[in-house]
Amino acid sequence: MSSRWICALALLLGVTPAVAQSLDDLNVQVHGYATQGFLYTNYNNAFYTNSSSGSPAWTEAVINVSLQPKPQLSIGVQARYQLLGDTGNAITLDWAAADYKLGERLGVRFGKVKTPWGLFNEIQDIDPSYMWALLPQSIYDITTRNADLSHFGGIAYGALRLGSSFGLVDYRIWGGEQVVPSDDGQFDDLNESGNGPAGPLAFGTYGGALHWRTPVTGLMLGASDGRANQASVALHGGSELFAAWNNLSYFARYDRRKLMLAAEWNRQASPGVLLLTDQPASSVDSDVRGWYCMTTYKLTEKLSGGFYHSQFFDHDAPLGNDRFAKDWTLSSRYDVNEFFYIKTEEHFIHGSALSLDPAHNNTIQPHYDLTALKIGVSF
Repeated sequence: MSSRWICALALLLGVTPAVAQSLDDLNVQVHGYATQGFLYTNYNNAFYTNSSSGSPAWTEAVINVSLQPKPQLSIGVQARYQLLGDTGNAITLDWAAADYKLGERLGVRFGKVKTPWGLFNEIQDIDPSYMWALLPQSIYDITTRNADLSHFGGIAYGALRLGSSFGLVDYRIWGGEQVVPSDDGQFDDLNESGNGPAGPLAFGTYGGALHWRTPVTGLMLGASDGRANQASVALHGGSELFAAWNNLSYFARYDRRKLMLAAEWNRQASPGVLLLTDQPASSVDSDVRGWYCMTTYKLTEKLSGGFYHSQFFDHDAPLGNDRFAKDWTLSSRYDVNEFFYIKTEEHFIHGSALSLDPAHNNTIQPHYDLTALKIGVSF
C-alpha cells in the first residue's frame, strides 16, 4: 500500500466518526513553536551555513492539531517549516496519524508515525521539551532529522507490569515504509557533484523497542533495533543500491528531582553500498557508531544547565580526522515565562566526520568551536 493511501486511511478512519460531533466534544488542541537560531564557528562552516562569519540561517516553525472524538481514539497531524543554511526552506509533513488505545497493554497507531528508536527520536520534533539547542550529533544528526523522525505504516505499543519488585516494561513494535527526501543530508556529496537523487529513496523498515522502568525510582533502561530492507534510488548520473542495514541502540536515563542523567550507544551498519554512476561500480561497507553521556540540572525555577560528551566513529573509513568527531558541549536554558525560552550552547569539537560540508569549506580544520544560540516561543 502506498504512503499516501496509508495516511489517507488513517485520517479517514479517525475523522469519519467525528464529523457528527460538535467541536467541543472533539477536544481539539492546537499547539506549536517557532525558533530562531544563530550559529558561529571559529573555523569551518557547519550545517550548510556560513557559520565562520556567523549565520542566522537556522529557523524552524512547527504546528500540530489533534482531536479526540472518543476516549480511546485520537487523531493528529503536524507540519514543519525549516531553514538550515542553504537547505530546507520548505514545509514538510512530520506526522499524521490515528491512535487507538485498547488498554494499558495494547494500543495501535498508524499513518505517518514517529519511529520510536533510540532515546530521543520521538521527541526531537519538540524543541521546547528539552534543554539542548542541538541534540548529540553523533546519533541525532540535524541534517537527516526529517528522514529519521517518522515512517509510513504502523506501531503497536503497550505496557506490561512486572510487579512491584521488577517494575514495568513499555514496548513498541513498528513496520512500514521510510522515505528519505532527495535533499537529505546523507545525499549531500552526491547532490554537490550533480549526481544526486532524481527523487526520494523509499524502503521497507521494521523494528522494536523496550523501555524498562525499573524499581529504582527515576531509572529507565532501554534498547531498540530497527531494520531497513535493500533499496535503490535513481541518480542523475546512474543509480545507487543500498544494502539492508540495521540501527541498534542501547540507552539509559535517570531522573531525580532537579537532576537528569542519560547515555546512549548506537550502531548503524550495512554490509555494503553499491554505487553505479559514470564510474566503475564499487562496494563500500558501512559501520558507524556513536555514543554520548549527558547530564542536566535545574539550577533555579527558570535556569537549567547541562553538559554532554558525544563521539562518532566511522569504523570503515580511512584513518584520519574525517573518520571521527568528538564533541564536548556546555549548555544552558532560560525560561523567561511559560511561552518564551532561550538556549545557549558551546561545542568544543575535534574531528571532521560530522556537519562539515566540503562545498562550504575550502579547508577543514580538525579542531574547532561551535556556538549555538536559539530563541523559542511555544503555544
